[in-house]
Amino acid sequence: MRTDEGAAPATPSYVLVLTCPDGPGIVHAVSGVLAGAGGNITESQQYGDPGTGRFHLRVQVEVPLAREELAALLAPVAERFGMDWSLDVLGRPLRTLVLVSRAGHCLNDLLFRQRSGRLPVDVVGVVGNHRDLEPMAAAAGVPFTHVPVEAGGKDAAEARLLAMVREHDVELVVLARYMQVLSDDLCRALHGRVINIHHSFLPSFKGARPYAQAHGRGVKLIGATAHYVTADLDEGPIIEQDVHRVDHASTEADMVGIGQDVEAQVLARAVRWHAEHRVLLDGHRTVVFR
Repeated sequence: MRTDEGAAPATPSYVLVLTCPDGPGIVHAVSGVLAGAGGNITESQQYGDPGTGRFHLRVQVEVPLAREELAALLAPVAERFGMDWSLDVLGRPLRTLVLVSRAGHCLNDLLFRQRSGRLPVDVVGVVGNHRDLEPMAAAAGVPFTHVPVEAGGKDAAEARLLAMVREHDVELVVLARYMQVLSDDLCRALHGRVINIHHSFLPSFKGARPYAQAHGRGVKLIGATAHYVTADLDEGPIIEQDVHRVDHASTEADMVGIGQDVEAQVLARAVRWHAEHRVLLDGHRTVVFR
């Protein structure tokens, strides 16, 4: 194999995202810093929310500087405009922990997309409150940890989860049909870093066998919602949703299969957009730069 030893090294690419009070001069100030650093902006999206008065910006830029050097140049602008901001290497996989119970469709989809290079995450582990999906994780070469949630043992289980997050420098936690409610304390500790997926029948059809309940009521739309986890059960800021139409001829089994497909696709899109820094929190809502 030949290599071009004389080829110039690639210019580093970064993604900058920020949120701040809206006002004049924000884009000019940011782009001025990037231009002054020799940067070439390759993608830029912005949104000013008239309801909240917040401004949101996502920029991809090629800059011949180390990340720390560019961050130091941006810091005075961030302080001047009161920005919540982050700067990351473009395409860097986020260290991700996936929590599961017994249903494997979402986990299987996430692992496949990671292996095929279609999802910018590094799944450092799978945690299950049951062992059903341990073989699936093993087949993908991902460590599996069994953390049962026994009666009266929820605090101990969550303490172990937090310890794993710290030990493995986890940046994102994905609840891939994890059938446990996270405590308020855990939600606060991992604010903005936990994504959940659930079917679209909530709050109408709760509890066991929601698809059977929906089939019995003649539901015509099956969907799924991916959202950030907060202390308000299933009411966190929504990242992505989708639906699929069914009719009177659809059996309960048909609906379960369709629902699992929609759940997997919606969750994968939400995880990808988060990992690509395309999702910005805006109060109880999200701004998603697709």
